[in-house]
Amino acid sequence: MGDTILITKIFREKKGYIATAIYQEQKLLEVHLESMERQSILGNIYVGRVKNIVKNLNAAFIEIEPGIPCYYSLEDLKHPLYVKKVNSPNLVQGDEVVVQVVRESSGSKPPKVSTNLNFSGKYLVLTSENTTLGISKKLDPETRKRLKKDLSFDKAREFGLIVRTNAASASVDEILDEYQQLEQEYLSIKKNAVHRTVFSCLKQEVPEYLHMLKDVRQEQVEKIITDDTELFQQIQQHLEIFHVQLNHKLSLYQDELLSLNKLYSLDIRIQEALKERVWMKSGGYLVIQPTEALTVIDVNSGKSIAKKHAEEHYLKINLEAADEIARQIRLRNLSGIIIVDFIDMKSEENNEMLLKNLRASVRNDSVPVQVVDMTRLHLVELTRKKVRKSLAEQLV
Repeated sequence: MGDTILITKIFREKKGYIATAIYQEQKLLEVHLESMERQSILGNIYVGRVKNIVKNLNAAFIEIEPGIPCYYSLEDLKHPLYVKKVNSPNLVQGDEVVVQVVRESSGSKPPKVSTNLNFSGKYLVLTSENTTLGISKKLDPETRKRLKKDLSFDKAREFGLIVRTNAASASVDEILDEYQQLEQEYLSIKKNAVHRTVFSCLKQEVPEYLHMLKDVRQEQVEKIITDDTELFQQIQQHLEIFHVQLNHKLSLYQDELLSLNKLYSLDIRIQEALKERVWMKSGGYLVIQPTEALTVIDVNSGKSIAKKHAEEHYLKINLEAADEIARQIRLRNLSGIIIVDFIDMKSEENNEMLLKNLRASVRNDSVPVQVVDMTRLHLVELTRKKVRKSLAEQLV
């Protein structure tokens, strides 16, 4: 069974959201809620102005709009595109520079921007400052080798490229056509930016419900469903231009007796994803507690009772927990440092099996996840890249 992408409007506490959800065999894997009142600035490209330099953080704060300062790490500074430069070799207060929002604000943390501009297509990502050629690690070694051999890009180019997983099912001509489109988009912004005033938005990212269609692996999509006529037309137009292979998988749901939201129990699943406790089939359960610094996940045996062979019993619960933890991290959009306290096992072989299973489970995530290691206290450390707000924060 493939993935079903559900796009609908839901209303919670007088606020409207466009919900984009990914289901697999009726199980919710991922959901993003977009406010209908305010569009996300993630991915937007601006002419920003350096407000101040904070040396002890080795960072700068760059305003993209009056009163909206964004964090910028000076370690990322390579070859920025200046619109206006104060007479100094370094990045200084008053400089006007082209930046892209790469992380939304979260809690007390401001948005984060980068001078390494990214232009994403179905098959490629063009990067303005990182000039290397990379190929998705999610592809198998043989496919990576084939793509590296078949694709011949201009070696004198001034930008980098990342070959995405969707490139595996595309022809060389399709990939090279997209390469030229991304190159023209980048060169156009580079040419026009110097004539724009500070705080100008040079590029506005498409809404999240369209952006997710670009990020999914197209061969895994079984159907795309929406129950909103306006959204259906917008998605259809987008697919005709950018994802014609998915066009026939789009359908408009029209059943006045049973809403799409209720058919897929979307509201119920979102409520469950906000709860602290998650029950598993074995009778064990997880306790998920996000804090300002990190997220702690505790694995408990719960109603699952071992009469004999306790070690094997705990291994079974831990392996189930590893799969469920990978799903919950993605569903709740948790990020940063994540610490998991699995049920203690004496066998090193079982602990290695658990880590291997966890690494395999998080590999399906659309956001990079790294399983670091198991500490001497048998706590498992993970990190997940911070891009968008957590599900709980999206509802604030």
